[in-house]
Amino acid sequence: MPSTSHRVSTFTESVIRSMTRLANRHGAINLSQGYPDFDPPEALRIAAEHAGRHGPHQYAVTWGAPGFRQALARKQSRCMGMPIDPDEDIVVTCGSTEAMMAAMMTACNPGDRVVVFSPFYENYVADTILSGAEPIYVPLRPPAFTFDPDDLRRAFAQKPKALILCNPANPSGRVFTRPELDLIAGLAEEADAFVITDEVYEHILYAPHRHVYFASLPGMASRTISCSSLSKTYSITGWRLGYIIAAPEIIADARKVHDFLTVGAAAPLQEAAIAGLELPDSYYAGLQASYTAKRELFLGYLRRAGLRFSEPEGAYYVMVDVSEFGWASDTAFCEWLVREVGVAAVPGSSFFREPETRYIRCHFAKREETLSAAGERLLTLRDRARRFSQA
Repeated sequence: MPSTSHRVSTFTESVIRSMTRLANRHGAINLSQGYPDFDPPEALRIAAEHAGRHGPHQYAVTWGAPGFRQALARKQSRCMGMPIDPDEDIVVTCGSTEAMMAAMMTACNPGDRVVVFSPFYENYVADTILSGAEPIYVPLRPPAFTFDPDDLRRAFAQKPKALILCNPANPSGRVFTRPELDLIAGLAEEADAFVITDEVYEHILYAPHRHVYFASLPGMASRTISCSSLSKTYSITGWRLGYIIAAPEIIADARKVHDFLTVGAAAPLQEAAIAGLELPDSYYAGLQASYTAKRELFLGYLRRAGLRFSEPEGAYYVMVDVSEFGWASDTAFCEWLVREVGVAAVPGSSFFREPETRYIRCHFAKREETLSAAGERLLTLRDRARRFSQA
């Protein structure tokens, strides 16, 4: 048998999705893979039923159905505070996963360097490697997950071709401040580098934190490749509808990459998703209020359990410090947590470049009854860990 490529030996399968499989096997409450257990808005479900019955059922325009792009351009122009041309500035992708991969392959040549903040969503490093680039890591220091400006300057001194910015951040829940974004912008301009943003949690924020779209910063529209999706905002992770927004010259090349990666996103789902993009601004205020309540419910259980954690500023993840339990491996701890406590989390080491084993990541994009059930199980964690250590 011939050998497979060298690149696939440099990263593992998704730890997040492997924890979902383990949760399913043991009947645990899945707080690992970040998808809701509640339905999308009624308007989307009605539109999906109509599209399923009446179509379209054949290929849409490769880079996105016109009606979907027009609705997306209207919504994002309003939210981002900048004009977006539906015909020149957008390519619709199969989720933000493809958007990030297409952006990376559009921006980078083999051998280029890419700045990645650590901890990072696990796909980013795989995207970098698959596109033939080399990651440069800049640590976000817990528990606040802020970066040292000198670390970032040293990274940019290596002349990277791009920086990946997840904001609000997965897994840390960090929302980058305007001064931090301005520093990144200045260094990107000096290095003539792209900034590839993952802004999928753009509408999931907790007061007083505010999201600033990187492309909206002065002079940044021409070097920003904005990636996002409808998955988290409208609770439709299974629809796999993402997009890239960038300057026309960048989009022209990104469309070529996208065309040969996936051809196009699902036509009937693009048609149905227009109903979500046309929801009023009150929907996004309600979304923020709903997730704020979920966050407070789940963090309340963590406090009652006596667990230490970093309070998320955005997104729907929380990094929980489990170092007090003395496990040498956070992966082994998470496997034990699934089996003995009935809650699935992600070992934090899968997100860090540094040798970090203190943390597990839980998500709270669940119904209140699910979060309460998980919380009640976590209240037993300390006693179960004590009995396990004594066995």
